[in-house]
Amino acid sequence: MLTTKFFKTLGPGILFATTAIGVSHLVQSTRAGAEYGFTLIGFVLIANILKYPFFEYGSRYANATGKTLIYGYNKMGKRMLLLYLLITLISMFTVAAAVTYVCVGLMINLFQLSLNPSEASILLMAICMVILLSGKFSLLDSLIKLVGAVLLVSTFIAFLMTLWHGPIVSWEQLVLPLEFDQSNVFFIIALMGWMPTAVDLSTWNSIWTIERIKQTDYLPSLNETLKEFNIGYWISAALSICFITLGAFLLYGSDTNLSNSSAVFANQVVGMFTSTLGNGAYYFITVSAFSVMFSTCITVYDGYSRAMSETTALLLEVTRKKIKTYKIWLSIVLVGAFIVIHNFIGSFKELVDLATIISFVIAPLIALVNYKLVLSDDLTPEEKPNLLMRILSVTGIVYLLVFSILFLAIKFDFIQL
Repeated sequence: MLTTKFFKTLGPGILFATTAIGVSHLVQSTRAGAEYGFTLIGFVLIANILKYPFFEYGSRYANATGKTLIYGYNKMGKRMLLLYLLITLISMFTVAAAVTYVCVGLMINLFQLSLNPSEASILLMAICMVILLSGKFSLLDSLIKLVGAVLLVSTFIAFLMTLWHGPIVSWEQLVLPLEFDQSNVFFIIALMGWMPTAVDLSTWNSIWTIERIKQTDYLPSLNETLKEFNIGYWISAALSICFITLGAFLLYGSDTNLSNSSAVFANQVVGMFTSTLGNGAYYFITVSAFSVMFSTCITVYDGYSRAMSETTALLLEVTRKKIKTYKIWLSIVLVGAFIVIHNFIGSFKELVDLATIISFVIAPLIALVNYKLVLSDDLTPEEKPNLLMRILSVTGIVYLLVFSILFLAIKFDFIQL
């Protein structure tokens, strides 16, 4: 039974889910299904399972200590906080640009806008900025819950319609042996880089958990916080399988080459789905796709702005005027993302792959630091992860490290494929 306490806790997990269900699902999972059928589904499942602890630790640490992971990084020393700042600056603009670019293509397609990607990006960013500055966390929380409901229902309907239609090729063709050449390995790493999302975004879980506690003036138990997070996390994992299925059933074997233009890509995906499922599926597909990316844009802009605001405040040992700092960082994120988009117009898939690969390469360090924080004296023995979570954490760190080293070895020709 859903209780009042549950609804007071509900929020951070949904924000996480709407952040995760973006490029990794709509673009990368759909591409995986369209180009490989179900061959890569194992890599998606592994990424979701082995990355789980490091996102859960954001919620765990925030509930147990009343502080964010970024505060924990600062306790480990200014060098760690500076390293987090550097890591975030390296990935921030590329990630924000990638989600914006995808959303812009869908927005142009859905609303039939006669705008180029640069102009549409300015419009989208302005709308998101007004939303984030007008209502602070409460408006963000309410809006994302509404968009999340639309996202879940529309995606589920599209998924059911796809299952009813069935694949356009035989079931045997959907799972073929994979050749581990350089292009395939790079795509697998890009696919896992944001599955369900980048590990360095785990700090956002802790930030949103603290903000929700402030908003409701209710401190949930650790079990309540983790239960709420788990709902969002595993919904996002399930939807990644839905999008692989959409791509595998409706695009695999169709000889369709997905475009480098975000607007053309959106038209291809929506057009292929509707031509196969019928015109009646048009609104389910377009509303689902746009709600996925619009919610991702808002949460990405907000997450980076809050994270960088707290990071700079801790580095400068400033405790006041955080709202002004948030506004400054929000402006920096949007301007930086726009510059990246302007320079990557016509290179849509390259932009997405670059952003996801950067996220994957830096993931082992963040995973290790998060693990050390939840084992520290900041948490009581009862609040620390159990043996199963510790085993899963170590396995996850090794997995992230091995694939990051493999990518760098191939990239710099230490390994020839």
